[in-house]
Amino acid sequence: MFVTTCKTRVRYAETDQMGYCYYGNYPTFFEIGRVEALRTLGVRYRDLENQGVMLPVAQLHIDYKKPVKYDEEITIETTITAFPSGTRLPFDFRILNEAGEVTTTGSAILVFASTETGRPCSAPLAVQQALKPYF
Repeated sequence: MFVTTCKTRVRYAETDQMGYCYYGNYPTFFEIGRVEALRTLGVRYRDLENQGVMLPVAQLHIDYKKPVKYDEEITIETTITAFPSGTRLPFDFRILNEAGEVTTTGSAILVFASTETGRPCSAPLAVQQALKPYF
């Protein structure tokens, strides 16, 4: 299992009239976590795309536990929960507020796919090598 964290701040444009982060922004926070997790492993989305591989989301699940508010710094904890099995790469997420309380949890399954055909393909060797020490 590979776990990493990154931080961001809830911007005004991401809030509703009550000053709470709008629920539709949480998938973006998860994307930030995924991109940074892979970057920490030395795998950049841009490089994957240049090699003809994209990672569309096949499944997404979100559990909202408590709101985060405008200007609050949040921590996005991202866990790659399993070694890529063929074409799939699973992620779990937790968003914590400034007090360290879990506000949101979620999971996603991404699929390696060819940018040329749009069809699923095997996880690139670079991704497999980067994740191998954790599984």
